[in-house]
Amino acid sequence: MTERYLPPIKQGLSAEEVQDRVAAGQKNEALPPLTRSIKQIFRDNLLTLFNLINIILAALVFVTGSYKNMLFLFVVVMNTAIGIFQEIRAKRQVDKLTILSAAKTNVIRAGQTTAVAQDEIVQDDVMTITRGDQLPVDGLIRETSGLEVDESQITGESEPIMKNTGDALISGSVILGGHAMVQATQVGHGSFIKQLAKSAKTKRRTASQLLTIINRIIKILTFTIIPLGLALFVSTLMRGQGEQRAILGTVAAMVGMIPEGLVLLTSVALAAGAFTLGRHRVLVRELPAIEALARVDVLCLDKTGTITSGQLKFERIEPCGQHDATKVTAQLTQLAAAINDDNETAQALANGLGHPDVTSDEVLPFSSSRKWSGARLADGAYVMGAPEFIFETVPSAVKQQIQGLAQQGYRVLLMAKVDQLTTPKPTNPEALGLILITDELRPNAQATFGFFANQDVALKVISGDNPVTVASIAQRAGIAGAEKLVDMSQVGPQPDYDHLVATYNVFGRVTPQQKEHLIKAYQRADHTVAMTGDGVNDLLALRQADCSIAMASGSEATKSLADFVLLDSNFDAMIQVLNEGRRVINNIERVAALYLIKTMYSVALTLIFIFMSHSYPFEPIQLTPISTLTVGIPTFFLALQPDYTRITGRFMKQVMEIAVPAAICVVGYILVIDLLGTEFNLDFTQTSTLSVLLTGIISLNALLIAARPLNRFKIGLVSVMASLFAVTFLFGGSIFSLVNLLNWHLALVYLPLMLSAYPVFIVLQNGLGHRILSKIRWR
Repeated sequence: MTERYLPPIKQGLSAEEVQDRVAAGQKNEALPPLTRSIKQIFRDNLLTLFNLINIILAALVFVTGSYKNMLFLFVVVMNTAIGIFQEIRAKRQVDKLTILSAAKTNVIRAGQTTAVAQDEIVQDDVMTITRGDQLPVDGLIRETSGLEVDESQITGESEPIMKNTGDALISGSVILGGHAMVQATQVGHGSFIKQLAKSAKTKRRTASQLLTIINRIIKILTFTIIPLGLALFVSTLMRGQGEQRAILGTVAAMVGMIPEGLVLLTSVALAAGAFTLGRHRVLVRELPAIEALARVDVLCLDKTGTITSGQLKFERIEPCGQHDATKVTAQLTQLAAAINDDNETAQALANGLGHPDVTSDEVLPFSSSRKWSGARLADGAYVMGAPEFIFETVPSAVKQQIQGLAQQGYRVLLMAKVDQLTTPKPTNPEALGLILITDELRPNAQATFGFFANQDVALKVISGDNPVTVASIAQRAGIAGAEKLVDMSQVGPQPDYDHLVATYNVFGRVTPQQKEHLIKAYQRADHTVAMTGDGVNDLLALRQADCSIAMASGSEATKSLADFVLLDSNFDAMIQVLNEGRRVINNIERVAALYLIKTMYSVALTLIFIFMSHSYPFEPIQLTPISTLTVGIPTFFLALQPDYTRITGRFMKQVMEIAVPAAICVVGYILVIDLLGTEFNLDFTQTSTLSVLLTGIISLNALLIAARPLNRFKIGLVSVMASLFAVTFLFGGSIFSLVNLLNWHLALVYLPLMLSAYPVFIVLQNGLGHRILSKIRWR
C-alpha cells in the first residue's frame, strides 16, 4: 500500500502541488445546485402530458380547416412561456443568493490561510476546521487538542464522538466542539458524502398540502380526459353529425377539462414568492417551504442570534464563597486560552480577558450536549459551563447567587476546579466563580415579535441558557407567557414532552435531543412548527421542524439544512417571509376554485352529451373569452393582492362553496338552453352563443364571490372583465363564432335566463355548498 503524502501542517500544499492535483482531476466537486437548470426548466414545462394532449387536439382542429379554433394553443404557449420566464427569474435570484451564502473552507497553502469554495479543495489540502463546520471531504486529523463530531448523518447515531490526532473524519460530519487541522484524503466522487448523495443536504420535507391536492386533481383528470374525449367523439360520429362537428366538440370538451392555468398559477406564484423574498435578502431553498411557513402557528426561537444580537460581552466574574476575584479571573483567563474554542462565548472571554499563549495536554472543547468545556492547567483541572451540567446538584448558595444574577438578565456560567475531566460530568467540582455574559436585544425585536403575536403565531423560546436569564430577555422582547419557564436539566431522562409544551413557553438548559423532542410534541398537538437557529445545537430541531430558518452568521451545517437563510442575519426579514407565504397561498386558494369550475362543468357536459342527440354545446374558440376574461386575467391580478391572514387550509372548502354550485349552474342552464333551442328551432350557432353567454355570466358571479372581501380595485376589476365580455358579443362575434344578440327572438330566451342566473347561483351556493360542507370535514 502506498504511504500517504503528508504535507507540512504550517505550510500546506504549494501552488505547484495544487495545480498538479487540479490537472490530475483530484479536485472536489461543487454542491448540487438548489435550483433546476435552465434546460430542466424548459423540459419540465414543455414536456408535460397536458401539453401533449393540447398539441394533438390542435392538430385535429387543423385537419378540419377551422384554424381560428386553434387559438387555445396560443393561450397554452403563452401560459407555458410565462411559467418558464418566472421560474428562470426566480432561479437567477436564488442562484445569486446561493453564491453569497456559499460555505467557504479555510485551507493552508504555501504557508497562507485562504478561504476557498468547496469545489476548489484538492487532494491533500490542509484545512482548518472548527465548531459548526460541516466537513466537505473525507479527511485525516493532523493536529487537534480535542474534537467532538456528530456523524449522525452517516451512522444514524446522534451521540457525539470524540476524535483525536490521527483519526479519520468522514465527509458530512458536523463539528460540535473544538478545532483541528485536517488533511483532505478523498475528494469529489471518492468522498463518502458523495456516495450517500449528501443525504442531509438533499433531504426533502413532505410536499405542500396545496400542491398535493392539485397534483391529485391532475392525476385523476389524466385518467379521465382521454376516455371521455374518445367516447364523445365516437358518439357524435354515430349520430351522423360529421367529422368536423365531432372533432370540434371533442376538442372543446377536452380543452375545457384541462385546468392548465391552475398549475401555472401555483408554480408562478411560488416562483414569484421566491424572487420577492430574494429581494429582501432571504434565500429560499425549497419553494414548498414558502407554503409551510405560511401555515406556521408555532414559532420556536433560539435566544442567541434571534432574540438577541449574538454579540456577547464578558462583564465580570463573581467569585463564589471566599475565593479571590482577581485570582479566579486569572485562572479563567488561563482556562479560556487553553481550551481555545472559537464560539461566541469564547470570543467574548478572549475580548474581555485577552488571549495568552497557554497549552494543555488534556482539553475538552465545548459541546452542545455536554454544555461545558475544560482543560488541565499546571495547578489542576478546570471547567466552565452550565452549572446544572457540571454539578450533580448545584449547591444551594451557588444556586441562589445564580438566580439573582439571571433575573438581572445576565447569562451566567460557572467556573469550577475538578479532579478529572470525565464525561458527562466532571468529578468533585468546586465552584470558584460565576462568569457574567451580557447580550443585547435585537434593535427591532419587540416590534417583530409583536407582529407574530398579532398574526396568531405562538412564540416559544428554546435555549441552552439558564431559563431565568432566557425568560428575563424574553420578557424584555415582549414575548407573551415568558414567565412560564422550565429548566430542562431538571425534568429527568424521560419527561412528558406533551405536558411540557402545553404548560411552558420558555425552555432553558435544553440539550439538542430535547429540542428535537419538544418540536415533535408541538407537532403531535397538531401545530405547524417553524424553528429558527444558528448553531449546531439546533440541527436536530431544524431537521424535525416543518419549516426551518437559519441565520447567515450561523454555522455552515445549519445553513445547509435550513429551508430559509436570512442572508443579513436579520430576523426582522421574517415578517416579509411570513407575509409573502400567506399572500401566495391565500390567493391561490381563493382563485383555484375559478379554474376548477370549467373543469367540472366540462366533465359533466361531456358525460351528458355522450348520450344526447345534440352536439357538444361549445366550439374551442368559444371557450377563449370565458377562460380569459372570467379566469385567466382576473386571477393574475387577484394573485398579486395583499392577503396576510392566517392559512386555514380552505382549498377544498373554497371549491365546495364556489366551484361546485357554479358548475351545476352552468350544466343546468346549458341543458335548459338545449331544450329551448329545440322548442324555438334555434340552430347550433345560436344555442352555443347562449351557452357562452350564460356560462360567462355565472363565471363572473363566481369571480365576484371569490374576490371577497371586495374593495374598489376588485369591484373595478370585475366590472372591466364584465364589460370586455359584453364587448366580445358586440364586436367579436365573427372571431369567436357568436351570433348577434340584438335579436328580439333570442332576447325572449336569454333575458329571463340572465336575470335568474345570479339568484339561482346564490341559492345553490348557500344551500348545496353548505350542505356538502356540513357533511364533510375539510381541512
